Amino acid sequence: MCVAVYGPCRGEQRRIMEKITPLGKASMAYDERLAQRVREELADRPGYAEKKMFGGLCFLLRGNMCCGVGKDGLMVRVGPDQYESALADDHVRQMDFTGRPMKGFVFVDPGPQDGPGPENLD
Repeated sequence: MCVAVYGPCRGEQRRIMEKITPLGKASMAYDERLAQRVREELADRPGYAEKKMFGGLCFLLRGNMCCGVGKDGLMVRVGPDQYESALADDHVRQMDFTGRPMKGFVFVDPGPQDGPGPENLD
């Protein structure tokens, strides 16, 4: 378990966090196996990059975020034109981690098989 502790500086916070986090390692806020699946699908595409943000890992193509992996699973940018049709899928829900739905972005929940995948990201 990791507990936020506010110290006098970031270095002090890190030392405190290392003491209270098991094995001195920070806990991941996302599923690394899912991130690896997305990475394998996107890594050979032009402009591929990864960036840690929103407490998870985001994947970018040509400087634009296309999807991400966080504590809520797979986040996918579907765009405003395909937003409503994406929500019709049983395993897709609104992305609303700010309290307000973000049009054009959805969360994909694990399906009955092995979980969400990065298919059809073109």
